[in-house]
Amino acid sequence: MPILSAASLGAALKRGVGSLYTLHGDEPLLVQEAADAIRATARAQGYTERGVHIVQGAHFDWGAVLAAGQSMSLFAERQLLEVRVPSGKPGKEGSVALQRLAELSVGNADTLVLVILPRLDRQTRSSGWFGALEQHGTSVALEPIDRHALPGWIAQRLGRHGLQMASGEAGQDALRRFADCVEGNLLAAHQEVEKLALLYPNGTTLGPEHIEQAVRDVARFDTFALSGAVLAGDVPRVQRMLDGLAAAGEAEVLAHYALAEDIRALKRVKDALNQGRPLPVALREQRVWGERERAFERIVPRLGAALIDRLLVDAHTVDGIVKGLKHPDWPHDGWDALQRLGTRLARLCARAARA
Repeated sequence: MPILSAASLGAALKRGVGSLYTLHGDEPLLVQEAADAIRATARAQGYTERGVHIVQGAHFDWGAVLAAGQSMSLFAERQLLEVRVPSGKPGKEGSVALQRLAELSVGNADTLVLVILPRLDRQTRSSGWFGALEQHGTSVALEPIDRHALPGWIAQRLGRHGLQMASGEAGQDALRRFADCVEGNLLAAHQEVEKLALLYPNGTTLGPEHIEQAVRDVARFDTFALSGAVLAGDVPRVQRMLDGLAAAGEAEVLAHYALAEDIRALKRVKDALNQGRPLPVALREQRVWGERERAFERIVPRLGAALIDRLLVDAHTVDGIVKGLKHPDWPHDGWDALQRLGTRLARLCARAARA
């Protein structure tokens, strides 16, 4: 039976719904959308009843699942039987039950079976029960959208709302900026697209300014804005933001990550410059875009390599402090240590920019 991707599932459903589908993947948005597409098609074709079984614990009743797979509806209507295995490990009894369920689905027009699994390792994909699901039904592998493909994915989603990116390098830069902000969180990318669709009417051409504004709007008072304030050398704002993040209950490790990531990026770009790479090339290779790119252009040429190395040592020290370690030359409180690190970095950025 066919093995589909998330992109090809919709076209397959238009040709008709099958009797058994297996979804496997760790990206919540893709799993949700694939399951919703199958459910909607099933409803349209008369599968009006739905039963959901979530496999939890060692004493899960697989007999109830098999009974549901063999039973007719009380009112002789078609049913959708949904079996979710969050662990991806059904156990010995579950393995037998899933193989039997797969066999029962063949030629069964009254019950559509939907099995939802996480991303599976090679050993699990080689198991007998998963092989039976693939043999007797349609398997949908929901692979994550990698960084290289993410800008195209975003552009396609924007197109569904009648929005398009500006042509040329400006539009591509804006898309890359968008992708950098949501990489690793496809649900956040989807939400950003939906918000842009609410902000701008059908037919709008989006430029860098639209993306920058949207990112600021959803960033809230968080680490994205903290990074901008630090690189701008705005010491009072950095101090206010760290106080605000602490008051809001933000995790210290996230604030530290924002500061440390800027320091690491400065180190990587500086090393590239010292190896003879042109600054624009070094910035592009390190995925430094938008306002952050302009800040790096001002700062990097004027920061010495030894100074950046010292900042890396400080960042490492503060990493230990926010995780509970102590250092004789630093405050013991994590937020106080972050204040010192953030203030020190902001002052150096301000000094470099003035120079």
